[in-house]
Amino acid sequence: MNDLWALTATEMATLIRQRDVSAREVTESTLSRIDHVNPGCNAIVERCDDEALASADAIDQALALGLDPGPMAGVPVTIKVNTDQKGFATTNGLRIQRDLIAAEDSPVVSNLRKAGAVIVGRTNTPAFSLRWFTRNALHGHTTNPRVPGITPGGSSGGASAAVAAGMGPMAHGTDIAGSIRYPAYACGIHGLRPSLGRVPAFNGTGPDRHIGAQLMAVSGPLARSIADLRLSLTAMAQPDLRDPWFIAAPMQGSPLPRRAALCLAPDGMEVAAPIKDALRAAAQRLSVAGWEVVECDTPPLREAMELQLIMWLSEMRRGAGQAVRDEADPDAERIYDYLQAITPDADLNMLMDTLQSRSRLMRAWRGFLSDYPVMLCPVSGELPFADLRDVASQADFEAIIAAQMLQIGLPFLGLPGLTVTNGAANGLPVGVQLVANQFREDILLDAGELIGETVPTTA
Repeated sequence: MNDLWALTATEMATLIRQRDVSAREVTESTLSRIDHVNPGCNAIVERCDDEALASADAIDQALALGLDPGPMAGVPVTIKVNTDQKGFATTNGLRIQRDLIAAEDSPVVSNLRKAGAVIVGRTNTPAFSLRWFTRNALHGHTTNPRVPGITPGGSSGGASAAVAAGMGPMAHGTDIAGSIRYPAYACGIHGLRPSLGRVPAFNGTGPDRHIGAQLMAVSGPLARSIADLRLSLTAMAQPDLRDPWFIAAPMQGSPLPRRAALCLAPDGMEVAAPIKDALRAAAQRLSVAGWEVVECDTPPLREAMELQLIMWLSEMRRGAGQAVRDEADPDAERIYDYLQAITPDADLNMLMDTLQSRSRLMRAWRGFLSDYPVMLCPVSGELPFADLRDVASQADFEAIIAAQMLQIGLPFLGLPGLTVTNGAANGLPVGVQLVANQFREDILLDAGELIGETVPTTA
């Protein structure tokens, strides 16, 4: 079977565990696919061929001995370059970090290995993982393999492009302001931002994370099927003492009412007509499956976005502003300047007020999501952006920020979010976002399976 790379992760793991195919065959098929399609989109910027084949052989040997190599036995995956993988530089898309070699795996990488996943490469991100577009001065430009000319998303743009092009059925990504959910949307796949504390996080190459990252940044999976997201999340969400924020919450919660809030224009956000059509189509699928769907507005969202930007940029001014200048990446410098133009320079009192407001907003949202266990809403207010639009002008950048209110605001609240691709509009991928209360990824995935289907790879 030369097309083993085209299977889903769940299908691969099943065939390998049954010994119908070998982990080496699947790995070789995937590496051949990478050879064929990666030059056209530059999703994977570092290869792990020898390590991958050795891991596959170890899995085959374990199965031959009757041992259990894990639920993701032999599944090829990729890791984002902002996350520690032993022996590789955690570049975060930066020339100034090209020699920052990880001495050990991060928890999420370690957990994927323990589950039997085979790491085949590392995927691109914009400098500082700071954009919804993926280009940097170190690794170059990642393009969208599904629709040339539109962004692959960011900052997990390499991850989304890799999955869409069939370079592994699942990719690791990170999300502090939409960096899993938006790339999945732009590349026409599915992506899960888990709850804060669900997947342990730690980089030995940068152990002292800013408080904003501690409160908002998470790791999660991107895939072509919802079942693969469920499989991957379970593998990723294993305990690790290096992350004090990790909580060993059950993967399956208590039964909840099958009731969804349909929010077509959250907190007054402008939303394009094709996206509203996609939301109504998703709502119809839930209704047919027996869900009650109620059209309504959200608790304060714009305020959450504004507070997230205050915290985010204040920390950048304190810790990364000089690094932006040292890196001398024209895109990164321009984005940093654009952000400074729209965000106040916060003092200590403003930061204290921001954290106090976070608790108030979290209470409001938890109450809302208790009444409506799932919120159905846009991923973005616009169809996927033209590539590199964010560096065109300050006005373009501000229009993008306005369209990404849900991408920025929801992480400030620590909530999980799921992007589900459910069609196309004007030749572009279109999808919807599902949101639930903290640690209720189970109901997100249940609802997502009713809305989305397994997505094909590019040719």
